Amino acid sequence: MTTKQQIYNHYLEHINDRIQNYREMISDLAEDAQNDAKGSAGDKHETALSMMHIEQEKITQKLKEVLEQKQILESIDVDKVNKKIGIGSLIQTNTFLFYMSTALPKITIEEIDIVALSPSSPLGKIMLGKETNEEFKFNEMKYKILSIV
Repeated sequence: MTTKQQIYNHYLEHINDRIQNYREMISDLAEDAQNDAKGSAGDKHETALSMMHIEQEKITQKLKEVLEQKQILESIDVDKVNKKIGIGSLIQTNTFLFYMSTALPKITIEEIDIVALSPSSPLGKIMLGKETNEEFKFNEMKYKILSIV
């Protein structure tokens, strides 16, 4: 398995775990609301239900965002190698190893730090379309693209 495939699989597993966690949280809140409805009445009950509903909406929004990230990740052809930086590119620069996909937490694989970058982020926008050996500056830092996989 290539490093690029390992990175892809790690992020896909991370996203799937988050989806499962959010779904369980939503289910637990719905169950709590149902149990609360059986034995409560009055203002305290209404306030508690309202708070649970607000929390459920927040978690549902987070779930929607993670599902969108999964959709982006699943659209990537892991075996495709680009000459120019695009979605799915693994970019080695003089400072970091970037994975152009969606904004996800930094990970370490085989003692190498990988930064997942969204193409719509400020740095992602600058990097899109660049080729090996090109240089650019971002936040007063110079980057040189050493390789693109």
